[in-house]
Amino acid sequence: MADNSFSLAYKNRGTWLDRCSGASKLLGFVLLSGIAMIVLDTRFLIFLVILSLILLKISRVKMSEVAALMKLVLVFMAINLVMIYVLAPNYGSQIYQSKDILLGSGYFALTQQELLYLVNIGLEYIVAVPLALIFLLTTNPSEFAASLNRIGVPYKISYSVSLALRYIPDVTREYHQISLSQQAKGNEISKKAPFFKRLKGASAILVPLLLSSIDRIESVSQAMELRRFGAKKRRSWYFSEKLKALDWAVLSFVLLIVIFGFILIIVNGGRFWNPFH
Repeated sequence: MADNSFSLAYKNRGTWLDRCSGASKLLGFVLLSGIAMIVLDTRFLIFLVILSLILLKISRVKMSEVAALMKLVLVFMAINLVMIYVLAPNYGSQIYQSKDILLGSGYFALTQQELLYLVNIGLEYIVAVPLALIFLLTTNPSEFAASLNRIGVPYKISYSVSLALRYIPDVTREYHQISLSQQAKGNEISKKAPFFKRLKGASAILVPLLLSSIDRIESVSQAMELRRFGAKKRRSWYFSEKLKALDWAVLSFVLLIVIFGFILIIVNGGRFWNPFH
């Protein structure tokens, strides 16, 4: 039986998020993620984290479906935060124009200011990841492509995005199947194996996965050429919907949050909230 923990496939779960247009969800994701990166106010970021987690709960996406991806993001986030601290341990002090040492001494002393800056960066990740998962797992690829084309994106680009969204579940499913095949041959890459052995085994999966992906791309491109894709300037869509009242309500709510974020920039006198003054 296939493991669904890494199956990033669209499934209609019957929530109002599924009924939203793909274009409105994309705009919401881009605007909320963007304002989280611009406004480094810890209070505002905590609000966005709570909002994104509530939306993830409403979407009915099971943690088992996204657990592998969440772990990967957390590892990448931890590496990123460590590298920021190693390369610029005094950057927080420069931003907040003060220096209160918490641990250690010398150049790598951990200050309250640096810790707050690292917390803000970590909160940015926690805001963006649930929103990205909601968009990916609650959006019908065909409907999303039609929505993009409706708001002015060329249909060739829209269709390419649709293919990419459809291809993600196939790649994850194929990765899992190749992994099971490798384990059946005695190449242990499950959680029981040591980390470096698992890493070596995972790299061995990439070659057949890459070859099968190239095969699939060739088949799709040939099928599109045979159907004269791109021969005309316009095309029709099976899933073509106008923005509904629900979409406008969602976009209005997101726009209010963005406006509030820019008001905070004016109130704080910049992108950063400084609690040390």
